[in-house]
Amino acid sequence: MELLERTDALATLDGLLASPGGAVALVAGEAGAGKSALVGAFATTTRARVLWGSCDPLLTPRALGPLHDVARQVGGALADRLAALHGAEAERRGAVFDTLLDELTDSRPGRRTVLVVEDAHWADGATLDLIAYLGRRLTRRPALLVLTLRDDEVGAEHPLHAVLAGLPRPLVRRLPLPALSTDAVAALARAAGRATDGLYQATGGNPLLVTEVLAATGPDVPPTVRDLMLARLAALPAAAREVAALVSVVPSRAEPYLLDDHPTAAVQECLDRGVLVSVGNAVAFRHELLGRAVRESLSPVQRVALHAAVLTRLTPRADVDAARLVHHAHHADDPEAMLRWVPVAAERASRAGAHRQAADHYAVALPHAARLPAASRAELLEAYATAAYLAGLAAQALDARRAALTLREADGDPLRIGEDLRWVSRLCWWTGDSPAARTAGTRAVQVLESATPGRQLAMAYSNMSQLLMLADDTGGAVDWGDRARELARRLGDVETEAHALVNVGSARLQGGDVAGIIELERGHALAAAHHLDDHAARALVNMATLTVDWHRIMPAADALERALLFTTSRDLDGYARHLLAYRSRLRLTTGDWARARSDAERALAGAAQPGGSLIPALVTLGRLGARRDEPTPHLDTAARWAAQSRELQFVVPVAAALAERQWLAGDPGPAVAELRRVHRLAAEACQPWFAGELAYWLWRVGQPVGDTGALASPYRRLIEGDWAGAAGEWQQLGCPYSRAEALACGDGPAAGEALRILDGLGAVAVARRVRADLRGRGMTRVPRGPRPATAAHPTGLTTRQREVLALLVDGLSNAEIAARLSLSTRTVDHHVSAVLGKLAVPSRGQAAATARRQGLVPPT
Repeated sequence: MELLERTDALATLDGLLASPGGAVALVAGEAGAGKSALVGAFATTTRARVLWGSCDPLLTPRALGPLHDVARQVGGALADRLAALHGAEAERRGAVFDTLLDELTDSRPGRRTVLVVEDAHWADGATLDLIAYLGRRLTRRPALLVLTLRDDEVGAEHPLHAVLAGLPRPLVRRLPLPALSTDAVAALARAAGRATDGLYQATGGNPLLVTEVLAATGPDVPPTVRDLMLARLAALPAAAREVAALVSVVPSRAEPYLLDDHPTAAVQECLDRGVLVSVGNAVAFRHELLGRAVRESLSPVQRVALHAAVLTRLTPRADVDAARLVHHAHHADDPEAMLRWVPVAAERASRAGAHRQAADHYAVALPHAARLPAASRAELLEAYATAAYLAGLAAQALDARRAALTLREADGDPLRIGEDLRWVSRLCWWTGDSPAARTAGTRAVQVLESATPGRQLAMAYSNMSQLLMLADDTGGAVDWGDRARELARRLGDVETEAHALVNVGSARLQGGDVAGIIELERGHALAAAHHLDDHAARALVNMATLTVDWHRIMPAADALERALLFTTSRDLDGYARHLLAYRSRLRLTTGDWARARSDAERALAGAAQPGGSLIPALVTLGRLGARRDEPTPHLDTAARWAAQSRELQFVVPVAAALAERQWLAGDPGPAVAELRRVHRLAAEACQPWFAGELAYWLWRVGQPVGDTGALASPYRRLIEGDWAGAAGEWQQLGCPYSRAEALACGDGPAAGEALRILDGLGAVAVARRVRADLRGRGMTRVPRGPRPATAAHPTGLTTRQREVLALLVDGLSNAEIAARLSLSTRTVDHHVSAVLGKLAVPSRGQAAATARRQGLVPPT
């Protein structure tokens, strides 16, 4: 593992060794801080003679253990006198000390010696005397004494304090080794091809823990870490071990009142031995991994009892967060306490915008809901469904709502039934079943219209407006939205009014009326002012995604960033992943293919999210694969979801992507029927960009297009033969791939420029098809593509780029790669940028991980 962030310490040791007289260096840090690694690195680079001795954590420490180690190295008089030494013979011991001092302070010119005493915190009394003896005599002697010690294990009563205090102050230099920074930990993770998420939090930046976690293959505490912690525990008295066990089940830190039943001396023993540290007025393990090691060493019965004890202490206190009570109630297997505290904790989490946490709280209680009355059970299911929906867990939310609906139907309350039906409608849409959403939404209106008109009916009207907007029925969406707003105003129902405003504004913007943005902004402001996160987010999401659909490139980028900031800050994961999927589509359009792939993969990561929301991410990956001659299973998945959704926002991109894939394969026939069907729908919806892209593909595969007047301008120009005008418009919009498509239809120079763009993007399959088309048109001087070896490589890497990638995977810096390959650093910078682009990854660490995963470098 690379020695990071220790340059200053190494320089200090070099300076001490070069000083005219002697010196004492105290290299201090917790276990695993890298003390031995630092001293070892110093020893390998210095020209001085280095003598080594170690203290050991034996039940009965060996007297002068480090001195015996040194004597074995140097032999001679020191070894002889040490062999004749008996512990009670102080006079002979003094002679041995004198001999060691002579060994260290050889007067020959240029003769410098370093004596390293490792783990001085375990030193026996005689070794402490030796350290004191040497320290007081090195002022004018050309030697360096290096002591390593675990400062977290040197309690207030440790005898080493007195020894160090007695050393001449000008002689001593303390070298504390702090934890690694977050940047250093991330660099080590990237070099190992591992994710950085949670690594610093788990290890605290401790180099040993970081190394062990990166070397481990599973989620359990690495054996080295477990052995380190359990060895410390074994050295503690029983009372102190009980303190450590209790603290191990308390997340973060344990307050004094949790330890009232334990002797103060036992707590202090844990602190003195470095098992625990003080954190404000509480105690905790220095690193989460160490606490986990202790916790995992306990039996299940012990863990349950400890959690129950903590719960008993916490429950009466008014200042305790309910989330802590839920945690300990769950681990103490106390269903009554869970059902009591889960709603409190979940409501607080929701108010704070932590919807995933709220859903997790409810999920803990649901297995115990059977003991509740039917009405209370339905309330718990409904609360969980709402939190899960906001957290992006639509499938789980739908199951819970349907279960609640069954309970409500048995009770016969139309308001509750209608409310659950409206939610079922919304969740059916999120999970990709638009027909079921329409059916449930219609039933909700029917049930609620049979009761006194209220807030539930107003929201059911607005839900119908939303469904019609999603189905591109602008008129119907506006009519239902106006009906919802009228009832909401009579009732003073701000939530429904905001919801309906978003629907009406979205419908108008979807139809090309930019005045819809005004209503969306009003809806967002109204919802945000009343802390209605879902509706406020939906306004921003619809503004952003519709702006992408209408190819307003610059406003779309800004709108996406605004919406992402809002949704991620409020834990609205479903919306955030949908936005990432749309941003991947925008970046694909603007030629930023590396970040397009990254966004698409981030959108698809995590829990399954069925339905149309992730179709843009699937289409992005499918189109990238098709253009780069890679497998494209994502398009087949997208096609299934699009067919179920029946909505143009999803159906159009999938139909276009499938047509492109078939065209590249040389067999466009299977795509024609779907192209015609979806093109007709897009034309009926008066969406010129949707209709234009589909018309372009019909034209590209040799099919008649019909009237082009309603198509977006660059598509209309290209179909009508003005390839130069189309290419110019695409260039103004900042869409290089679409520009290349238009240029490829032009003359020789234009086609050459198209091929340069395609080759630069790595679109090897498209470039190959364009070259074949150009030859078919009779062009005799078609620009040559990449070299065969490059084209044959699965990522299009050149031979030199493959060499750079291999060294990058080995963790070499650009400067080191340059030295290894006899290149300039600037040249290597360009190669690394090209490698990242062709692999479609944003960082060196992800490049290394991709190279290993795809077998682009030999296994290690």
